[in-house]
Amino acid sequence: MIVLVGQIMRRPLIVGFMLLVLLLPMVPAELESAVSLSLVDTLEDNDIGIRAGKVSPDGISVLLVGESGYAHRISSIHPEDRSMDVTLSTNRNSNLNDVSWHPRGETAFITGDMGVALRYTTDNHAISTLNGSGALLGVDMTSVEWRPAGDYAYFGGSDGSIWKFSEGSGMTALDGTRTSPISDISCHRSQNVCVVTTLNDGMAVISTNDQVTFLSSTSGNTWIGVDCADPTLNECVGFASGLKTQAIRIDTIDSSKSTVRDIEQFGTLNGEFTGISRGHDGTTIVHLAPFSTIRQQPLISEAFVQILPEDASNWDSVISGRSIEMVWENEHQQGFLVTSFGNIVEFETISDEEELTMISVIVMIAVTVSVPGVVLGLIYMNSPYLQRKYLQLRGFDKK
Repeated sequence: MIVLVGQIMRRPLIVGFMLLVLLLPMVPAELESAVSLSLVDTLEDNDIGIRAGKVSPDGISVLLVGESGYAHRISSIHPEDRSMDVTLSTNRNSNLNDVSWHPRGETAFITGDMGVALRYTTDNHAISTLNGSGALLGVDMTSVEWRPAGDYAYFGGSDGSIWKFSEGSGMTALDGTRTSPISDISCHRSQNVCVVTTLNDGMAVISTNDQVTFLSSTSGNTWIGVDCADPTLNECVGFASGLKTQAIRIDTIDSSKSTVRDIEQFGTLNGEFTGISRGHDGTTIVHLAPFSTIRQQPLISEAFVQILPEDASNWDSVISGRSIEMVWENEHQQGFLVTSFGNIVEFETISDEEELTMISVIVMIAVTVSVPGVVLGLIYMNSPYLQRKYLQLRGFDKK
C-alpha cells in the first residue's frame, strides 16, 4: 500500500515538474572544461624552459627540447616514472626550438638557435650534428618536419628561409621564400606536401618537388602554427593570433593551385593561441594563454573546449600561470601536457556517469522545449490521474 500511494502521489509531481520546465526561459549553457587535471611530476626543481616536444611514431616516448641545449626523453605512457627517462647531451648552449621524429621512429631531428641541426639516434641515445648544417650558421632555426616518405626533412628559419635536408646532399635552400620568421611546418600525413606558416608573410605550400607557393589572402594575419591532423582529408588548418583559423585545401595534383577557405574566429573564447599539438584520432589540440586548450576536429570543422583557464586557475594558480608547450593523448581526452617549467600534468575526461547525467538533462530540456505538445501528450497517455481529471472536467466521469 505504501508503494502504491507513493506511485500515485509521484505522478502529479512529475507532471508538475515537466510543466515547470516548459515555463523556464532558455538560458545559454556556460562553457565547462571537458577534463580534470592532476600534477603527476615535475622534471626539475628549477625552470627548464621547455620549448617543444613530440611523441615518437610508436607512441611510446616523448622527446622534449628547451632552453640552453636541453633535451630529454620520457615515457608517454608513464611520464611520472623518472627511471624510464633518458637525459640527452647535446653539447649546445643554444635554445632548442623544435623536434621531428623520422616516420620510422629510429631517429629524430632537433633544431634551434644559431643554426643548430641535430640528429638523435634511439638505439644508443647519441646526439650528432647533421651534415651540411654549417649552411645554417647564425640563423635561429624555428621549425623542423619530416615529410611522410621519410626521404626529406624541412627546416624553417627566423629569417624566412626554408631548407631541405637529405642524407645525400645535406642542406639545400628552397627558392621562393620570403623574409618573415617561419612559425611552423606541418606535412600531410599521406601526401608528400607540406604547409608552412609565417608570422607576417602568410602561409605557403611546399610541393612534392620542393616548390614553395604562398597562398593568396593569408598575409594579413600572424600565423602561430599549422597542423595536417587528419590523413583522410586533403586539408590542413592554420591558427593565427586573434583566435582565428583557416583551412587550406591541398591540391594533390598541383599543390601550387591549393586554396584556402574563409577565416573562422572563436568569438566565445578569451586568450590567444600559443601553439599546437597533435590530438587523438586526427584532431589538433590548440594551446592558449591563459592556460587552456581546445580540440579542433578538421573532419567536421568544429572546435570544442578541453581546458578552460578559470578551471585551471582554480585547480592550481601557480602551474596555470605557466605556458603549455606540449600536449599528447594516449586515448581520447586522456593524456598529459608539459609546461614551460617542466610540470607534467595528467588530464582525463569527466566520468561517464557525470557526462550521461549532463546529456540526459540537456536532452530532456531540449525535447521538452521543442516539442511540448508531444511531451504533454505522452504524459497524459501514461497518467491515469490526468485522464480521470480530464474526464471529470468534461463531465464524462460517471461515478
